[in-house]
Amino acid sequence: MWRFLVPAGILVALIAFFFVGLFRDPSYVPSPLINRPAPEFQLPQLQAPSAVLGSADLRRGEPVLLNVWATWCVGCREEHAKLVSIAEQGLIPIYGLNWKDDRDAALHWLERLGDPYVATAVDADGRVAIDWGVYGAPETFLLDGDGTVRYKHIGPLDTQTWEREFMPRIRALRDGRT
Repeated sequence: MWRFLVPAGILVALIAFFFVGLFRDPSYVPSPLINRPAPEFQLPQLQAPSAVLGSADLRRGEPVLLNVWATWCVGCREEHAKLVSIAEQGLIPIYGLNWKDDRDAALHWLERLGDPYVATAVDADGRVAIDWGVYGAPETFLLDGDGTVRYKHIGPLDTQTWEREFMPRIRALRDGRT
């Protein structure tokens, strides 16, 4: 009798596990950085390699975005127009982290498609992205004025995600709520 009940119990547990998985958002990956200070870094800037962009530059006293991107990233191309639109509206300063990319290709990309970034850091070897817990480009982080990570979005940023996930958080940060 037990030899039939054990496999049946395992089968029921597996079915329940897979059923629950059907209703989970595959783009949601919890970040251990949420509500913690952003990882420290200092990297050369894309447009001015002798200048440095670092985590201290993200602590502006106002919310900022850090967008991880690369020219080889299909999703980055998909979201780029939205980033340019956000920058043109002056809604929030956007900083870029150009990840494991060719410098000339990145400069050409921004020249051709528009540059939404206040400044872009070059993470040529990907070590800073590892510290930030980046799984793949594009990823966008929302930081408060003190440089604390408040939200992380994995995947291309679109209007729906911007309105549903980012704008309420930005308003809350500006109103002094976290």
